[in-house]
This record gives sequence, structure tokens and C-alpha cells, in this order.
Amino acid sequence: MNGASREALASARERLNALTDSSSVDAAKLAEELAAVTALLDREVSLRRVLTDPAQTGEARAELARRLLGNQVGEPTADLVAGMVRSRWSRSRDLADGVEELAYSADLIAAQRAGQLDDVEDELFRFGRIVTSTSELRSALTDQNAQGSAKAALLHSLLGGRANPVTERLVTRLVGAPRGRSLEAGLDALSKLAASRRGRMIAVVTSAVPLSDVQRQRLGASLAKVYGRQIHLNLDVDPEVLGGIQVRIGEEVINGTIADRLDEAARRMAG
Repeated sequence: MNGASREALASARERLNALTDSSSVDAAKLAEELAAVTALLDREVSLRRVLTDPAQTGEARAELARRLLGNQVGEPTADLVAGMVRSRWSRSRDLADGVEELAYSADLIAAQRAGQLDDVEDELFRFGRIVTSTSELRSALTDQNAQGSAKAALLHSLLGGRANPVTERLVTRLVGAPRGRSLEAGLDALSKLAASRRGRMIAVVTSAVPLSDVQRQRLGASLAKVYGRQIHLNLDVDPEVLGGIQVRIGEEVINGTIADRLDEAARRMAG
């Protein structure tokens, strides 16, 4: 997002945080209703354009949103959506993207309230690795001809009772409404959104063998010192790296694996 949309989304995030500071607000219900609003905006392109029309005043757009939502959603959801359409957006599509982010964030807030956000982060990462390594599962979950109910049932058979309910809801929603993203990209975005709830960064650490608790603590402390922020470590084991570790933070890769050193030596010899 750029310009006005970025500012509008930042304001919406603040309103969501303020709203969910109250324990009386059901964050899971809020997430479900915001997801339904996202689906409505995706279906009704003309409505999306009307709700972001700069020729109309913000108050007029907000009032229209309230009338349209009527008794379909609760007051907290109506307040959030009205506040969002009151703001200016660079593109009408950005409004739907913003509502979707708030839906995911509301579910993550529910996990955070329950002290389960770390579990959800780890489960999203692990599920992403399973999808990457299992082509049959990925094909089943991304098959455009498959019914959404069948995909939800498959996910429930895999995650139900094994993963946090918030994790299952997030993944099911992502699979049911990918909105133009690959499954891997969607899971990565969810992981980053979960990390941002604590104001921390994600480091994907790949090693030949599992790291010990002491190694994890030392690595986390070292990275936090370098980046000036708390770092959440997502750990992956890949015997092909041979030894050492690879750390990926965003687009930056810190490579200290034996395999990488051998590749570098081979390149130098070839040169």
C-alpha cells in the first residue's frame, strides 16, 4: 500500500487495538465478521468503489457502510468498518485488503489474550514447511475446482485437536479465500503479522541438526543485539546444509553453513 492507504490502514490498526483492549469485545467474533465484510467487498466491486469514492465525504461513506451492514454484524465491527471508509484510500482494493488484515489480526489478538500467540506462530511456520514439502497436500489445498467445504474438512482432519483453534481458523480462511496469493505467501504473511503483535521480527533459522536450548537463546540474544528488536526464531532442520546455520530475516540472509562455504569455494575455483 502507498500514500493515503498506508495512513488509513495505520489508523485502522490503532482503532482495532483500542477496541480490543476491552475484554468485553469478542475478538474471535470480530475476526469472523470482518472476514465476511472482506468477502462482501471482494464480490461487490462497485460497492468497494462507492465506499472509497473521494467525491463523497468521509461521513457520507461511513453512514452508507453502517446502513449496508445493518444488523448483519455487531456494533464493534460496524464501528471499525465505518472508521475505515471514513478514511481515504489510494485504491478501492486497498480497503478490502485492510479489512482482511484486521480480520486476521483480531484472531491473533484472541490468541494473545489466551497466552497462546507463540504457539500459533510456531504452528503457522511448521504448517508452511509441511505444505512446502508435501506436493500432494499443497495441490489439494490450492485446487481451484475443489469445494471449499472439502478443503476445510481436510484441514480439520490435519489440524483439529492437534493445533490451536486460532491456527486452524487462520489457515482455513486463507485456503478458502487466497485472494490471489500463493498458499506459501499467505502463510508467511500470517507469520509476520503474528510476530508484529509483539513488536518483534522473525528469523528463519536452518541448521543440519536441531539447535539446543542454549544455542537458541544465544542466537536469539545475538540477533536481538544486532537488529535492536526482539527476534522470534522459526527453526528448520535440513541435513543438506551439512553444518553451521543459515539465518533469514526478511530479505537478508546470513549464511554460515558448510554447504554454502563449499559452493563458494567451487565458484572461486571455477573462476
